[in-house]
Amino acid sequence: MLESLISFAQSTGINALIEMFKSGNMVEAIGTPIMLIIACVLLYLAIVKKFEPLLLLPIAFGMLLTNLPVFSGAIMHPEFFTDPQFLKADGSLDMGLILHDGGLLDLLYLGVKLGIYPPLIFLGVGAMTDFAPLISNPKSILLGAAAPFGVFFTFIGALLLGSLVPGIDFGIKEAASIGIIGGADGPTAIYVTKTLAAGLLPAIAVAAYSYMALIPVIQPPIMRLMTTKKERGIVMEQLREVTKTERIVFPIVVTIVVALIVPDALSLVGMLMLGNLMKECGVVDRLSKTVQNELMNIVTIFLGLTVGATATAENFLSLNTIGIIALGLIAFCFSTAGGLLLGKIMCKLSGGKINPLIGAAGVSAVPMAARVAQVEGQKENPSNFLLMHAMGPNVAGVIGSAVAAGVFLSMFAG
Repeated sequence: MLESLISFAQSTGINALIEMFKSGNMVEAIGTPIMLIIACVLLYLAIVKKFEPLLLLPIAFGMLLTNLPVFSGAIMHPEFFTDPQFLKADGSLDMGLILHDGGLLDLLYLGVKLGIYPPLIFLGVGAMTDFAPLISNPKSILLGAAAPFGVFFTFIGALLLGSLVPGIDFGIKEAASIGIIGGADGPTAIYVTKTLAAGLLPAIAVAAYSYMALIPVIQPPIMRLMTTKKERGIVMEQLREVTKTERIVFPIVVTIVVALIVPDALSLVGMLMLGNLMKECGVVDRLSKTVQNELMNIVTIFLGLTVGATATAENFLSLNTIGIIALGLIAFCFSTAGGLLLGKIMCKLSGGKINPLIGAAGVSAVPMAARVAQVEGQKENPSNFLLMHAMGPNVAGVIGSAVAAGVFLSMFAG
């Protein structure tokens, strides 16, 4: 009986935490409680503050699971995917090891590592997206292309930070992964990072989704700084009606064009357009509803939970994470500023017919960024309704961020 009690005591997480301190591995011993606190803070932000709860909650809980002493190894082994000693000689995954010794989340994480979950998220987003504002006003695609300026600015900034600051290790692949945060598109950031810099995936995912949730806080001061009261009060003309034929042809044409120009973006853009075609064609309503609801919800749970489970103390508590958090904020700010700047130019060229606020919606956080433009416009003119005008750049930003991801992958994934 005594031996059984001793064995039970030795199997507890409390004993494992004590053993961490005894082993002298202070990063793990001190870092584990810190990571548990961070996980609880993220859960608070998701549940109480409602910051992107659909993904932040599973990310935070995955972080909680993977940092619990003793039991984490039973469900997740992040080292199987990043540590060279667990990879094959050519750097590929040892599938036999993962299937034999992996836990539940190791198996689910294959959907991230093999690039399955982000395109399926785009499939659902496409089925829930209305491209009519973009089709009605094709010029707004320029605003969607201008806003990701923050992606490339942050890419350069990450390279400089990695070369100038001791302790921060950002090469060209890491810089590309960090830059994608500026697209304000979490699945795209995850899709690029899992290929180019898997070790940074937890920090980049948390930064991307946290800043997406903070768009109503980040964007308005930049909007007010870069535009005048008169510009913010501009009332735009009503958009024309878009025919069903245009709605059906649009996703087909976009898919073909992207395939010809940036084939590496086709996994994301192709799924986005397939989802939209399902919605608009009207002959596969059952499939469209399944993609929008059941499939989207299931993939969201798997994606968030497994990405969060890679956030161990060893790879999250570092100067690299601090750099990513700082650069992520810069990326969002410059993406917003880039869209506003082109919006002001288009306002001048149109003789004051385009409200530059819609340029800020060029980041791909749909529809949050468009709603922020609507709110700021109505503050200056209560009769101003910018939401549908802002949705054009907003959905264009989704395509733009995916194309930027394809460019980075085609240049650096080799």
